[in-house]
Amino acid sequence: MSDYLVSARKYRPATFNTVVGQTALTTTLKNSIVSGRLAHAYLFCGPRGVGKTTCARIFAKTINCLNPQTGGEACEQCESCRAFNEQRSLNIRELDAASNNSVQDIRDLIEQVGIPPQIGHYKVFIVDEVHMLSTAAFNAFLKTLEEPPAHAIFILATTEKNRLLPTILSRCQIYDFSRISTRDIVGQLQHVADEEGITYEPQALHVIAQKADGGMRDALSTFDQVAAYCQGHITYQQTIEDLNELDCAYYFRVVDMILAGQITQILLLLDEVLGKGFEGNQFVLGLGTHLRHLLLSRDPQTLPLIETSDEIRQQYGQQARRCQPKFLFRAIRKCTDCDLNYRASQNKRLLTELTLIEIAQAATCEDEDPAHGPGPAKTLSPINTAAQTTSAQRPSTASQPTPPPSPAPTPSATPKPTPAATADKSQASTTGPRPAVGFSISGGGFVGRKTNAAEQTVPIPKAAETHQQLTAENLIIVWKTFLAALPHEQKAQAKRLEGVKPALLSGSTFEIAADNPSMETLLHELKAGIEPYMRQTFATPDLTMNVRPRTEAETPKLLNKQEQYAEMQRQNPALTQLADKLRLTLQ
Repeated sequence: MSDYLVSARKYRPATFNTVVGQTALTTTLKNSIVSGRLAHAYLFCGPRGVGKTTCARIFAKTINCLNPQTGGEACEQCESCRAFNEQRSLNIRELDAASNNSVQDIRDLIEQVGIPPQIGHYKVFIVDEVHMLSTAAFNAFLKTLEEPPAHAIFILATTEKNRLLPTILSRCQIYDFSRISTRDIVGQLQHVADEEGITYEPQALHVIAQKADGGMRDALSTFDQVAAYCQGHITYQQTIEDLNELDCAYYFRVVDMILAGQITQILLLLDEVLGKGFEGNQFVLGLGTHLRHLLLSRDPQTLPLIETSDEIRQQYGQQARRCQPKFLFRAIRKCTDCDLNYRASQNKRLLTELTLIEIAQAATCEDEDPAHGPGPAKTLSPINTAAQTTSAQRPSTASQPTPPPSPAPTPSATPKPTPAATADKSQASTTGPRPAVGFSISGGGFVGRKTNAAEQTVPIPKAAETHQQLTAENLIIVWKTFLAALPHEQKAQAKRLEGVKPALLSGSTFEIAADNPSMETLLHELKAGIEPYMRQTFATPDLTMNVRPRTEAETPKLLNKQEQYAEMQRQNPALTQLADKLRLTLQ
């Protein structure tokens, strides 16, 4: 029979000083032991595998030690300590509430509370997974938990504190155990590997620690699994193969492709990842985490927040210098949106591909920032290179100054746009960044003007070349056309303004009533662009727009079912006849 013991049991802490990642709590417990201020009931709560039951056992052993040390630790030499270490101590009883959750089990426990300890000072009762007790068992436990004998101490442990009765919580000192940091887990794994004579690569241990999600027991169990697979030498490549984790090199590669606008290569890389058995959302979530690390790498103060090896941290820093903050913000948001929509999507692969393409477009549409150097390339590599016009043949207007206002050309003098130019305008209107508040007329339309020092411009809706007669009906039609032509980044504002109807006051003034102060502010911001659009469409140079708050009398009244039915009967009297004929009633 093998004497092998898993690392989670073999290296379980035996003293407070060997507990990993819970320094504040262990210090509090040691100080209470030294000062003699012991409570009669404790509640240890927190995630799984962070040391709740372990600390309860160490605490029970230490308070019964016959020769306690000055630092609040047990001597490990007295009869009480030896009895505990050999698992024959009668002063400590553990109860698994998951399998002993009835009233009778609690009554048996209460009967043993009255028996004083044979060796030591206290009789300690550790109730693990206490949230599994039934309501009746909780109620039977209340009186004893509130006023136990002087020699009895209760330690309750649970992973779900919210399931405990408030009357239980009020009778205990509550200790909230936190998740163990990746750095502390890696340090403990290095200690275990050195003790077992196992060599390792630092990045491999970081992968194990990150997969453990703050639980030391999970980390040690995963360590044993990987050690068995690697046969004494834990490498990064073998670790990700055994744990079915995606190599971080894929994320570095895909970001390089995004910055270069290589759509074809991005889709091929995604196909390679999916072919290895990974889900699309798993790849997108990993990409979002990678982009977060790039964002943190841009500032030395946030660099320690990246929990990885020094070698990988240097790679993050090198790639982060090539990424603009605006691009990283947009890309992280798109990854988050994909994660939210992935489960409900009927075509998950298409959603993943579309997300990657949108991230690539966000990178290529990034403006140059004088504070961070030039942005990435401005064109995307086409999927079908044979049907794509080269960027050198296209006219560039992004860096040209905004021309002064010019009269709208007549239909006969307007040149017919080429397909390439039309595609450029369509792409600019859907992928460009959100325009600022200022607007100016340009080439028959108006463009949003950036307020920064670069004075860059981005195209936004263009006014119709055929003038229309200024009437109340045409004003509403043109208003809806304006909202529909807003860029993709302003669709949220357009959605808010869909229910707004401008009213023509006179031959040169129209008015819009805002539902709330926020909408009123939005209309004032867009006024500098709405007025030129309307003036050019209706050929009325002095046309102005007024914005005012909507009065209470103008706010539409919300009708109940009976009022709605009465209004429908008023508009359609045949409805009453039908209801009488079929003997229908409104419930």
